[in-house]
Formats: sequence, structure tokens, C-alpha cells
Amino acid sequence: MLTRIIAIGFLTVLAACAQDRPAASQTPPVDMTKPVTVLLSTSKGNITLELDPVRAPLSVGNFVRHAQAGHYDNTVFQRVIPNFVIQGGSHTPELVNLPASDAAARAPGAPLGLDTPIKNEWQNGLKNTKGTVGLGRDTDPDSGTREFYINVADNPKLDTAREVSGNVGYAVFGRVVDGWDTVEIIRTGATSSRPEWIRKNGALTEGEMMKDVPVELVVVRTVRIAPAH
Repeated sequence: MLTRIIAIGFLTVLAACAQDRPAASQTPPVDMTKPVTVLLSTSKGNITLELDPVRAPLSVGNFVRHAQAGHYDNTVFQRVIPNFVIQGGSHTPELVNLPASDAAARAPGAPLGLDTPIKNEWQNGLKNTKGTVGLGRDTDPDSGTREFYINVADNPKLDTAREVSGNVGYAVFGRVVDGWDTVEIIRTGATSSRPEWIRKNGALTEGEMMKDVPVELVVVRTVRIAPAH
């Protein structure tokens, strides 16, 4: 009898775990032959993006994989420069840098390589004009992973190969098609400098000071790919 109870309990736990994991049907393949619509639900309203997988297949595929894995959920726009860009996707509301913690937090059996940097697609014909979405990166041309930005002005310098940016430009892979009022709320918010936090060996350590951090952080609650029509 005891063995049967233990078995039933074990099966109950397995069923509960299965419910917690997203089913394959919840993340259907995305049609990469036509524009991909993405809905960002934030604490200040929604923003709808239209991504261009034809001209930016690597950047769009990368963004879609992170969105489907839930990596953008409960992140923030951590960098806001009112006449330049709003940037997000890489930090929690506590300003913990997510790429640094993903490897330790990733569940056994989860897909690997989501934070692998991708090749820079800056010469795809898409320009850093107002309302477009680009892939954030470091000076290394091919260092972009999960971070993204929205241009809130025309930024031709981001299309130009400069020494300060690794002698290449920044890759655009989509545009805002709805919710510009939400972008404006984020763009015009007050900012200050705050420390970044980095998870290392299971503990949080204070990193460098981050500039242009919103005083009231706008949380990206969810990022979802709209069903194809």
C-alpha cells in the first residue's frame, strides 16, 4: 500500500512539472518568410513590433527564440536616452544582468545556445531610423545576444562603420507599428545612474554604475509572438 501511495505521489509531481513546462503546441514554428508580429506588454502599455525575417533572419530568429523561451518576461528598459534610443531585454527590475545568470539558472535539458552571440546583420538594407528596432551589442561586431533597442530618432551614425563601434554599424531587424504612446512614456521619463548587479557563483555582486537608467523602471511583463494568419 505504501509503495502504491509513493508511486501515485511521484506521478502527481510529474504531472505538475509537465503543466509548468510550456507545451510544444504553445511555441509553434514561426513563418520566417513574412513579417513577424510581436506584442510587448509593459507596465506602461503595449508596444507592437513587426520584425523582418527576410532581411534580418539571424536577428529575428534570435529574438523569437528568446521570446518563446520567456527570456524577455519581467525584464526592463534599463537605458533611456530621450533623443536617441530606449534599450532593454537584458536586466531584471533589480538591475541584475540576465546573460550572466542564465547559464547557472538554466534548467537541465533546456535548449542551449540561446545566449550565443550572433553575426551582425548591419548591411541588410534596414536603417536606424525613428521607430526601428535594432540588436544591442558590445564593441565586438558579432556580440549581440538578447538585448534590443528602439530608435526614438533618426540615428544615421548607427548605420556607419566607426572605430568606437568596432568599425561596423548596428543591425536593424524590425520596427514599431503600434504603441508609440508607450514608447514616448518611456522615452521622456527621468533617468539617473544606478549600479548594475551581476550574479556570479550563485551570489550577487555590485558591478559598474549604469548611466541613463530610468528612475521609474518600465517593466516588460511579457513578449509574445502573434499567431500567423
